[in-house]
Amino acid sequence: MDEIITLDYGSGGKKTSRLIDNMIVPAFANPALEALGDGAILPGAEKLVFSTDSFVVSPLFFPGGDIGKLSVCGTVNDVAVSGGVPRYLSCAFVIEEGFQTGALGRIIESIRAAAEKAGVDVVTGDTKVVERGRGDGLYINTAGIGFLKYPGLSPKAIRAGDDVIVSGTVGDHGTAVMLARSGMAQGALQSDCAALNGLCAAILESGGAVRVLRDPTRGGVATTLCEFLEGSALSIELDEAAIPVRGEVRAACDLLGLDPLYCANEGKLLCVAAHEDSERILAAMRATEEGKDAAVIGRVTERYAGKVVMKTAFGGSRILQKLAGAQLPRIC
Repeated sequence: MDEIITLDYGSGGKKTSRLIDNMIVPAFANPALEALGDGAILPGAEKLVFSTDSFVVSPLFFPGGDIGKLSVCGTVNDVAVSGGVPRYLSCAFVIEEGFQTGALGRIIESIRAAAEKAGVDVVTGDTKVVERGRGDGLYINTAGIGFLKYPGLSPKAIRAGDDVIVSGTVGDHGTAVMLARSGMAQGALQSDCAALNGLCAAILESGGAVRVLRDPTRGGVATTLCEFLEGSALSIELDEAAIPVRGEVRAACDLLGLDPLYCANEGKLLCVAAHEDSERILAAMRATEEGKDAAVIGRVTERYAGKVVMKTAFGGSRILQKLAGAQLPRIC
């Protein structure tokens, strides 16, 4: 560990894992926490899924959403990909002195609308105000509770031969926020911010053998797939040509030296499922608005133990690792 916390520790990559593994998990050691899923399956109450998240995005308003919508969708998604049916949210605001009440009103309305669309209720919360210059406008913390309906989802269930599926174009959220922050926001590119509980239900009710679901937020698709393989002898082989990326996202990432596979998503999920069931699952996904661009992007193999390897468009291969450093700070 470094002597001080830098932005790298909030990137969702290697240093985030180091902070969690070396300091947080040992301090609060218990089976629910050590599973390190997006939500905890609570011992003694196996039918509940619980998750919490904090949102510090800059700017607070961006194409396709704002910090309010993001806070609802992010927590709903963490419960849903854990196999739960989201029902209740808490919402806590840390507001900087001088923040415009009109802007706060817009964000609260966004929370209300997003919660209503996702079918969840905001049932408790908290508000704090900090001195001017100490809060960057507004921070939001949300926690979510849902009822466990689909148990057994875990990277440990992944098997050789399984297909890797993504629900749509990757890198939209991180790129949209990046462009908005730089003042270059233009065209039709928007954040993909969306609640995915309906999509998760469609996948899990399809009858296919689903091993794991995960929404690839900080660190993007590449980091999430690397996390699936931690401690495993399996590998994941991706086909770059099969990964859906918007032209605007690719162009912006090329301009700034970024990789869409490491850019955050807030309305997409990764699904690993049995190969023989992938067409059935794809059909269920494509029948929803959130999954209409779903695609198989790779296969689980045993050729490169513990590694994610991508076949490039030029016919070569490259190893994908967890995000190192803060590629795009303050995106969620």
